[in-house]
Amino acid sequence: MLIDGVMLLWFILTALSLAFVALDIRATPENPVMKWAFVLFTAYSGPFGAFLYVLGCREPLPGLHERYVEARWRQALGSTMHCVAGDGIGILVGAVIGALVAMPLAAEFALEYVLGFAFGWTIFQALFMGEMFGSYWRALKGTFSSEFLSMNCLMGGMLPVSALAFQGNADAHDPTQPLFWFRMSLALMVGALFAYPMNYWLVALHLKHGMLTVRPKPGNAQRADSRAMEGMNMESEPKSQHAAMPGMAMSGKETMADKMKMAESGSALHAPSPPVWVMGAVSLAVLAAGATIALATAP
Repeated sequence: MLIDGVMLLWFILTALSLAFVALDIRATPENPVMKWAFVLFTAYSGPFGAFLYVLGCREPLPGLHERYVEARWRQALGSTMHCVAGDGIGILVGAVIGALVAMPLAAEFALEYVLGFAFGWTIFQALFMGEMFGSYWRALKGTFSSEFLSMNCLMGGMLPVSALAFQGNADAHDPTQPLFWFRMSLALMVGALFAYPMNYWLVALHLKHGMLTVRPKPGNAQRADSRAMEGMNMESEPKSQHAAMPGMAMSGKETMADKMKMAESGSALHAPSPPVWVMGAVSLAVLAAGATIALATAP
């Protein structure tokens, strides 16, 4: 069958792409968490993930990573990869469980959402980025709203694809079959497209981080230069990372939560457009629309 040949080619390209990114990204002066994000996303999206890594994160020439990743669209790309990488693990686990126990479609979607959000928020966001906030609990509080907005758009985009792709083919809902994983890869890629605009807005408002440049240098007196979000200067020490908002003087001891508060207070005279509550409503509308299409058209 044609689909068998397409899947064979897809999985071969995915294996090659994953090997390339996993090996090449070790030399990229990127934050370790973001490195894992690109590796995981490439596992989901094959050659598309490798292409986005080269286009958005890979240092083009020595010493240019800071300038290369400061473009806002690249910052938003990094934020989206981080979201999809973490949420995707929980979503895939939920999809496998739902298929194995033959859950109703609505219950399976709910499980995917809960596990995806829980893993993305508590592990990939709060735990892995906790040092930037000063503590795990502050990181949980500081990343909840951004993870919620991004997750809604991700799920809203992927649900129709997950429900409608290869409809009527039992293999597409059997985790022991390649078609199941091919279907979920397609769904996660579409979900990433839907999550990107929201992450662009979150990065622009300094509610999510983007790319990070980490260049450790020998000697205790020397510091590595980093940059996160658009126009943000980051400094990296052996065991900590610090961020500075554009135009703000930082002592180097502030946590990410402190800087986010400073950014919010600094932008108080310039209310975000659209407001946060509007974007929250948009994310819920995207989720509701995706779930409605998926449930209404599924057998």
